[in-house]
This record gives sequence, C-alpha cells and structure tokens, in this order.
Amino acid sequence: MTIIRQGSLFDIQDLYDLEPTQRFEAVFSTIDIDPILARVTKKSLLGRPVELNYAAMIYSLVARLTERIPFIKDLVKRLKPDMIFRLDCGFLVSDSVPSEAAYSRMVTLISESNVLEKVQEMILHQAITEGFISDDTVAIDATHFEARDQAPPKEEKIKTEPKKRGRKSKAEQEQWLIQQAELEATQSIFEKKIEAQLDVTLDEL
Repeated sequence: MTIIRQGSLFDIQDLYDLEPTQRFEAVFSTIDIDPILARVTKKSLLGRPVELNYAAMIYSLVARLTERIPFIKDLVKRLKPDMIFRLDCGFLVSDSVPSEAAYSRMVTLISESNVLEKVQEMILHQAITEGFISDDTVAIDATHFEARDQAPPKEEKIKTEPKKRGRKSKAEQEQWLIQQAELEATQSIFEKKIEAQLDVTLDEL
C-alpha cells in the first residue's frame, strides 16, 4: 500500500500574519520594563540556565489587567490554548507557558523591591511631560483593599470531643437523673409528659 504524506497548506507563521497582534502595543510601549527585568533576571552565569521569558511574563501580567483576568491561574489557562494571546504578550512559539509557581516567584521578587514605584514615577513623569496630566491634579489612592490572588485564610474550627458510646457510668447516670429532675421541676404542666398530667385536675389545667 502506497503511503502519501499530506503537505501542510500553511504554517503557524502564516496564521500569525493573518491576525493583528498590536492589541496591547499602545499599553506596552509606555512601560519601561528594564528596571523590572533587572530585578527578576538571573545575575550569575553559574547554575541552571533560565528557560523563562521574563519580559513576556511581565507583559502578560499587564495584559491580564487589560483583559480583566482575575487570577494568575486564569492567566495560565488563557495562555495555554490561545497562541495569539501568547504572541501578543511577547512569548515565542518555542516558549513554554510558565507555571503558576513561576509567576508566583517572579511576583515575590518584584514585591520585595521598590521597582514598581520607580516605574510608576517614570510613567507619571512622562505623562506630565507630554501634557496628559498636570502636576497640580496628581493624587495617590491609598485605599486598603484585599488582594485577590491569594485565598483568604481559613478559620480553624474548634474540635469538639465526640460523645462516648455505650452505657453511662453510675456517676454519669446519677448526674443525668438529677438534671432531668431539675428540668421537670421548672416545666409547666403542658410541657411535662402525659403521664405526669393524668393526676392533674381540670381546674389546674
């Protein structure tokens, strides 16, 4: 039997050329990520080589806010099947999608420094220079809000001792009888058992 290999009509690059990939260009072009890259990239040539595209990871975090993707896990789920979105964020076709742990480590490195404040000051200075905002209308919102990328701590429930099975001991039985007698003494006629109401006259009822 003759085997005929079907040739491809077009490759992935042709598909990429058919789709516009400048959706985030206006946003990415205003952000200088060099200070952030200097913080997260590996400083030494020793050890395991870095296989992560940190620039694309940073841009994907910005795109996450633009696309209103709530959590990092949702961002990873979006990156895996959506080739166009990965390319828009700066990932190469050969790049693998970073894991949630990789994003978490990078965010931790960034949060431990003041590099985001420096980038914010650079963007603010650029906006003032180009006349988008004036320096007399700048304000910083310091409202406290709960982070969404981390689940709230679980409240620990107090464990109660399970009830003992089987017959009560003699001391427990006597204590229970005393409690029942005190309870019946405080009950009204109608709250008592029917046997206790048999000797009650109609006037008392």
